[in-house]
Formats: sequence, C-alpha cells, structure tokens
Amino acid sequence: MKKKLQVFISSTYIDMIEERQAAVSAVLNAGHIPAGMELFKSGDKSQKVTIQRWIQESDVYMLILGGRYGSIDEETGKSYTHWEYDYAGELGKRRFAIVINDKRLDEKARENKDYLERENFKEYQAFKKEVLGNISKFYEDLKDIKLVTMESLKEFESDDNLIGWVKADQVGIAEETLKENVALLKENAKLKAELVKGREQQKQKVMIGEWDYEELKGILKATLITLPKAISKTEDKVSLLNVLITLADDFATGITNSSGSEESTISAYYNLTPKLMSYGILEKVKVAGVKYEKIQTSKEGHKFIAKYNSEKIKNSKPATLAEPEKAVTPAKRPRAKVKPKPEMSTNN
Repeated sequence: MKKKLQVFISSTYIDMIEERQAAVSAVLNAGHIPAGMELFKSGDKSQKVTIQRWIQESDVYMLILGGRYGSIDEETGKSYTHWEYDYAGELGKRRFAIVINDKRLDEKARENKDYLERENFKEYQAFKKEVLGNISKFYEDLKDIKLVTMESLKEFESDDNLIGWVKADQVGIAEETLKENVALLKENAKLKAELVKGREQQKQKVMIGEWDYEELKGILKATLITLPKAISKTEDKVSLLNVLITLADDFATGITNSSGSEESTISAYYNLTPKLMSYGILEKVKVAGVKYEKIQTSKEGHKFIAKYNSEKIKNSKPATLAEPEKAVTPAKRPRAKVKPKPEMSTNN
C-alpha cells in the first residue's frame, strides 16, 4: 500500500515563482501532495498560524533557497522562509533544501537586481550557511530542481516513520493488517511465556545422562522381564526398576563373569546387566591384571538410585518422637541370588 507524502514547499515568493512551480510539478509526478506559500499572505498573523498547522501536518519540508532572504517576521526577527525552516526543524520534520548556485544567481541578478539580497545580507549569509550544513543540493536550472525533488522523495517513501496519506478504500485493508499484527503479537507473547515456563521446568528436571529422571523411572517400571532360573526358581516377571533397586548393593560392588563366580552371578551378568547398561545405569569397568570383566553401577546410576531413595523416604510415614527408631538387622542373602521383591507399592 503506497502512501502519499505531504510536502511543504518553502521559498521567497517573487524571485522563485518558476522554481517553485517546477518543484510542485515534481512532487505531483512522484505521486505525492504539494503544499506551499501560494495559499498564504506574508505578514498576516492568522495566516502564520495556518502555516504552522500546515507544516505540522506535512511529512516533508522542502526549501528552495535563491538569492533573497525575504520579508521579516516582526515577532521572531527572522525572514518568514527562515522561520518556516527552523520551525520544521523544531518539529523534527524531514527537511531537504535545493540551493541556487552562483552561476544561476548571477543570471537571475542580471534579469532583475532585486533578486539579490541587499538589506539583510548578513542574515541571508548566516541562513544559507545553516541550510548548507544540513541535507541540501545545488541547482542550476529547473531540471535540477525536478530531479533532486523526485530523488529525495524516493528516499523518504521508504521511511516507515513517515505516516503520509492513504486512499479511503485502503483503510479497511490497513485495519485488517493491523488486527493481524496485533494477533501475531499476542501469539508471540504467548509463545514466549510458554518458552520461559518450559525453561523453568527444564531447570527443575533431574537428568540421568540424556534421560529425564521421571521418564527413565517410568520406562524401567514399565519394562518387565522374566528372571532366569538361576536367580528365581519361579521365573517371576518383574520390572527393571525392581531389579535395579533390589540388587543395588550387588551392582554397586560390581558383578563379574569370572569362572569362580556363582551361577546366579554369571546369570545376572549376562541376562540382567545388559538391559540396565543400555540406559547408562550400569557400565563396564576395567580390572587390572585379571581376565574377567566387571560391570557395576555408573555415576549416573548412583544418581538415579539416590534420587529414588530420597523420594521413597519423603513419601514414607515419618517417625514420631514418641516412637524411638528400632534397630535394623540386615538380612543375610547370597550374592546376586536374591529373589527380587514384588513390585514395590510407592507413590513414585
């Protein structure tokens, strides 16, 4: 949707008629809206207020500076052209100037000596210096004015900060676009909030290697295996979680496949440990000077078991001061030849 910029064209009047008409033509050919001093009469305070309003409503301020300073505004002591230029600057309007070069000024002065400033020459020079210190270009003929005007407006068209004017039948399209943008902003804010929430939850997660603790615990609990006869005569089906917790002490010290090991140990080595190794809970370790291999709890496995036991303690009924703790006599059991407990009933 192309916007039309309103361009306020400022210059002294009598000596700049042709130049101003060339600028108006260039603005119109560029598809924008010219506004200028032809609408006003210098020296009229009510018209001065109108000029202010027009500059306020314009997107771009354009100055064509010839050889004259112009009529003086009694209120500011500046020429009206100078005052307009400064006022546009105070408003933060985009300004550009086209300044007559010396060759063209000499030609105009030969046509009419009044085209040269005489009464306020110092003020004119100071104003010209100010203008040349900002965005400005020289012109020699009317073609230069048209070219500079169209090139400058082409640059301003891409400035998103300039609102401009749009056709009434395009307002609905703009409103729909605005609504879509608002909806996208809301969706973006929602996604950002979910992302922040997800990051916070991620920080609270306990990771066991590449596994989330809760996820890994659920997998181990859901994975059922049949115990070998060497370990359980009844060939019960138990979960990997049950196997890990029940044989935690055996795994901690390590299980080997040495020829001197009991049948239950060998069976556990070949039938149970591979399943837990796949989750990084157990790992094979080197034993110097021996021919057999040893598998024991990994660092991540210890982390898992510690987390599991911590949860179990938290979920158990706490002892009261009136009930002193009873001495616990550990049960004697053969290495690895222990029937795993039935599926543990916990809240985990």
